[in-house]
Amino acid sequence: MRQLSLGIAAQHVPTEAYEFGARSSGETHGVVLTKPHVVELILDLVGYTSGRDLASMRLWEPSCGTGAFLGPVVVRLLESLRGKPKSYDRLKDSIRACDIDPTHVQQSRTLVASALIDGKVKQDLAQRLAETWISHGDSLLAEHAAPFDFVVGNPPYVRIEQISPSLQRLYRTRYETIYDRADLYVAFIERGLELLTPSGRLGFVCADRWTSNKYGAPLRRLIAERFHVHHYVDLHQASPFESEVIAYPSIFSIGRKSDGVTNVARLERADPEECAAVGTALLGEQEKHPLVNRYPTWFRSDEPWVIATPQQLTTLRMLEANFPTLEEYARVGIGVATGCDSVYIVPNSAPIEKSRKVPLVMRSHIEGVKISDAHMSVVNTFDEEGKPILLDDYPLLKAWFGTHRDLVRKRHVAETNPRAWFRTIDRVYPELVSQPKLLIPDIAGANEVAFDPGRYHPHHNLYFVTSDKWDLEVMGGLLSSRVALFFIWAYAVKMRGGYLRFQAQYLRRIRLPAPNTLAKDLARDLAAAFRARDFPRLDSLALKAYQLKALPDFAFVDTRS
Repeated sequence: MRQLSLGIAAQHVPTEAYEFGARSSGETHGVVLTKPHVVELILDLVGYTSGRDLASMRLWEPSCGTGAFLGPVVVRLLESLRGKPKSYDRLKDSIRACDIDPTHVQQSRTLVASALIDGKVKQDLAQRLAETWISHGDSLLAEHAAPFDFVVGNPPYVRIEQISPSLQRLYRTRYETIYDRADLYVAFIERGLELLTPSGRLGFVCADRWTSNKYGAPLRRLIAERFHVHHYVDLHQASPFESEVIAYPSIFSIGRKSDGVTNVARLERADPEECAAVGTALLGEQEKHPLVNRYPTWFRSDEPWVIATPQQLTTLRMLEANFPTLEEYARVGIGVATGCDSVYIVPNSAPIEKSRKVPLVMRSHIEGVKISDAHMSVVNTFDEEGKPILLDDYPLLKAWFGTHRDLVRKRHVAETNPRAWFRTIDRVYPELVSQPKLLIPDIAGANEVAFDPGRYHPHHNLYFVTSDKWDLEVMGGLLSSRVALFFIWAYAVKMRGGYLRFQAQYLRRIRLPAPNTLAKDLARDLAAAFRARDFPRLDSLALKAYQLKALPDFAFVDTRS
């Protein structure tokens, strides 16, 4: 993933500029390069190999940066021409690349011209080709002389809300897959796919959140209906980049709709040896490899892509076929986000009207099954109808905000709601405090579930589950088990170190036995084991509840305690 600066790019781009790119540790500017052997693997997977007549085919890289892909592409193109004439007319349409940053365009042109000269191309011809092949502009808005046989690269990684509103509108109008809070790479994938020839292939290394979360649903549906995933490589445990990047990437090779298997691999190191061995297996040149599985069919419509072994996937599908979803009998929600916790999360003794303080629980207040009372509250800026309060009605609160005015007004929610500049991002629901609820931290190694009998409002780093159909301690026992964790593991974003995101969209995918189907003694034992935090016992009881003999192995960090 690369850090780019999107400025004014040709006549298609509005005059405002914005920053976008990968999030990297220790690097805020410049380019995060894809490792050379990872580039070679992607080129192999899309079929851009020197044994083919590459001069008669066309390759496009929509965001070329400083040329991490273009260098190997030129080498392969020249190898395919060994012993054949090299002329401008023969090669001028072989490659097209683009970047929004004029500095990157110049760097890529210099690299490509140098590679051509190293390949015995005359200097004047090398310069002409480099300038023809690589242009300055916004690939998502510019016109392109399509179609292309190959689309490759490492598209920019940026949340859509980081882009100016006017440019957002342009992109959302142009690309049907930009949905909700999508990352911009979603549009790059859509653009690349629409420019493919009937036999063409797209090969990207890219953050993989779109494969399982809400905003990726339209893109998954588009691919299921019109394209075929030929190869998918999970890189959660191994970075494909030269710098450490805060992203969880994958490699995928996609072509126009066709029948056939999808080859899936998980890389553990992503070093040259492993990439070479796995690449050989993915391309069918080696019968078996321990890191490679073959899916006879891919996922339908906008189903999340579950990258698992055949045994894991079979078990998951069986559970989904036989048990209802959590939300059929429960409500899943997230706690309140304020936009400035230092102002809105206060001691109970803070000089604010009592009616404006709602008891709060945060992630740090939970240890195991126990919730410690930190004597903290969240400031409630809404009335019973959900409208912002009249601040003049609460002189103590008004004085409090007056003391912290600068911090409060800096928030985005204050800028977009000038009349209610003091409101929290989310509404506070005082009635939620008295409801019994299960509390689940957003980020954890395993399912750490606590029970609140009805004392607190959750903070935004906690998800909550309420139900009038379940005994919540029985449900808590099931949600604390390895069976429930298996659903989260299958669908959720997996972070380095083995930690998972327990977001509402993934919690809702957990399946549970219907509450009236559990034997009374089993329900009693689940509740007792939940209160005792007896996880081996909960795991054993859950297998009985789901009528399983065992679960397939899956890797997780057992932080349950």
